[in-house]
Amino acid sequence: MLEPVIAAEQAAAEILANMQWAYAGAAVGAGISAVGAGIGIGKISAAANESIARQPEAAGAIRGSTLLTAAFIEGVCLFSCVVSFQIVGKVSAAFAKVLGIG
Repeated sequence: MLEPVIAAEQAAAEILANMQWAYAGAAVGAGISAVGAGIGIGKISAAANESIARQPEAAGAIRGSTLLTAAFIEGVCLFSCVVSFQIVGKVSAAFAKVLGIG
């Protein structure tokens, strides 16, 4: 009589354990992408400042390409963060399905 309940509790506990890893993985993934974006934008800015110091007359062109490249890097970072949190949403939905609450 209690076997289905015990089996459901065991399945829920197993999925909950896996869900903790999904949350941790999403946090690590978002953190790594943010750190990578910060490093990339820092290197671009350093190179742009050095280029402007060497050729001040090209400052406008350098500034424009620097902003465009930084925007692309930020876009990739945002995309990776969105994907990380969508994975967490899928895991949460699976957990709710097993528990029958969603």
